[in-house]
Amino acid sequence: MNSLAVPAIGGAELHVIEFGDIVNYFSPYTAMLFAFAVLFTVIAIVSRPERQVDIAFGGDAYYTKDIQPEQLKFQRFMAIACGLATLGAVVSGDVFNFTLFTSMVGITNIGIVAAYKNRHVLNAAFQYGIVAMIATVPLFGGAAIILATTGTLSMWELFGSAIAVPLIAKAFLVLGVMGEGMAPFYVAKAEITRAPGAPYVLIIHVSSLLLFLRVVEIVLSM
Repeated sequence: MNSLAVPAIGGAELHVIEFGDIVNYFSPYTAMLFAFAVLFTVIAIVSRPERQVDIAFGGDAYYTKDIQPEQLKFQRFMAIACGLATLGAVVSGDVFNFTLFTSMVGITNIGIVAAYKNRHVLNAAFQYGIVAMIATVPLFGGAAIILATTGTLSMWELFGSAIAVPLIAKAFLVLGVMGEGMAPFYVAKAEITRAPGAPYVLIIHVSSLLLFLRVVEIVLSM
């Protein structure tokens, strides 16, 4: 397989990686997303965690929060797993594999935040764990509708003009990604963005952005 049925919105493929019937590919658009995901995954691997500083308003008091080594190892592991899942999602040439990688990103994002033992942070992680769990319904539902109506989940076929993908399936995919990536839901919870553990918490924002950019390309190309 040397080329897409028609040029995708992100440009023609630059490189193809075949795994049996599954054909992943790099286009100028996905290669850019892949590079960003690699960069922030490497940052998560080599960076030292922050020492978060809290300042008491109305006075000069401040204190730092140290992260225990056990917690640090788990956050780093989840951040790396999140980066790898994001890498898979941005180059996937199969809708079902894209949904699988997206759901893994949702799990790892929750794990990064839930590693911090604070009541407010854990409560926020629990709430968004429910959001991510509910989001799997439209996410995989969209893939199921695509398969039922077109007979394929291969983007190589779906990007062709001969196949019409239902609008409801596209909407379900976007909604599922928004829930799994916690965007824009997570920005409403200060506990998510203030949880200690940067740069590991940073991968939550990066993965959410990259997944959303990727699903936009997918739905516009189908």
